[in-house]
Amino acid sequence: YEIGNELVFPALEFAQGSVTAVRPGFNPQEGNFQVIAVDIAGKKREFVSGYALPHVLNADDGRSFVELLDLDVGALQKLYGEKVARHLQTALTAHSDFIELASMWFVKSLMAEVNVGHLHLSEAVLEINEGGPMSVDEILPNLDLDSSIDPAVQKFSLNYALLTDDRFDDVGGIGKVAWFLKRLEPEAVREIPGRLRYRPIDYDRSLLSPQLRLLEHELDDEWSPLEASEISQPAILALTFPHRWAGTLPLSARLRPLFAIGKAHCQRVILVDEESQEEIVAWVVPEGRYITGLADWYAKHEMAVGSFIHLSPTSDPDVLTLGYESRRPQSEWVRLASAADNRIHFELKRRAIGSGYDDLLIVGTDVVAAIDALWRRSDANDRSIASLLVELFPTLSALTPQNTVHAKTLYSALNMLRRTPPGPIFAELVQNPAFQTVGDHYWMFDPTRGRGSK
Repeated sequence: YEIGNELVFPALEFAQGSVTAVRPGFNPQEGNFQVIAVDIAGKKREFVSGYALPHVLNADDGRSFVELLDLDVGALQKLYGEKVARHLQTALTAHSDFIELASMWFVKSLMAEVNVGHLHLSEAVLEINEGGPMSVDEILPNLDLDSSIDPAVQKFSLNYALLTDDRFDDVGGIGKVAWFLKRLEPEAVREIPGRLRYRPIDYDRSLLSPQLRLLEHELDDEWSPLEASEISQPAILALTFPHRWAGTLPLSARLRPLFAIGKAHCQRVILVDEESQEEIVAWVVPEGRYITGLADWYAKHEMAVGSFIHLSPTSDPDVLTLGYESRRPQSEWVRLASAADNRIHFELKRRAIGSGYDDLLIVGTDVVAAIDALWRRSDANDRSIASLLVELFPTLSALTPQNTVHAKTLYSALNMLRRTPPGPIFAELVQNPAFQTVGDHYWMFDPTRGRGSK
């Protein structure tokens, strides 16, 4: 040790001290060593240092010292590990010379130099490989970095340089770094599809009864304030209109646990069709709360709104199996939407459905462009939930002898005109006197009791 060194003594209840002096020591039985003087809380204490003979404190790995202290490291980790990790994370984040990548930390000043030329070459390598994804192990051999630098330092340095360059995206999951060229990512990854954009709506959640909250949980909308569910085998959901026509799946409470989502803007995963074993490249976009890349799969299987889809994890966190309740197509009565006088209208028509589906959610249209025009108009005018319900209710209730509409059907139909989770819809049904519950989540509409439809 040298004068000025700061020391910690675990055997003295982790007392801290500073070395104030170093002198030679000798003992006929022990030989030569050093004696250091240490100031501990203003009190001088001396310790043997530079001791060459075997001793428990000279263990390189520290395990013998842990055994000497009679500590249960596993128990300490279980009790305090998460707390220590949080404090360490905070401390390292606050220090300007530490950087983090994929849960690994490094000192910025010790990184290898990665210049503009190296980044241009990285871009070229990714472009040749269809944009990626590629690891730094695959990119590095093309860059000719200084071979005298430790390979681990080269990897970390290149990862950091790519992370700070807008041309590149890390599309790996937790603990995994994989690089992709942003400009070659699908459009639905670079920009959230309009159909999936949700503008938060203020509403009073206390209006939702326990039964309505159960229904909200069943619908599992990605914008509902639900806690992530435990992973089930498989995770089942019913396809909604916005996701059917955007070619996406919701990153909902039921599906989130299936994906090892990190801090990246997006994550590239593989969905394997359990029937054909076809591999589908999909992208998880946490900010927009969706998984994109299923448009062709929906079209191939003629998936209807309300169809049941299931996902299952595999041993690889970046690979999941995808399937649906396939059956021989049968002619079913389906609510089909049309547009007239700038309003949406529904009627029942027969259509062949080749999958299991939720009869209360199924809606469709033969005039997608016309319904999209109504959606754009509604979006531009920022129409309220009340006005949309007033427009939808008469045309939907006319399809049933009782003139009632189920809350799930209202949710499904309203999402053709505005992206909305069920919470604000249910709250409006409860608080607006024009809507009256008749039990089992069915509602009636009496325009004479309403508060207006602006």
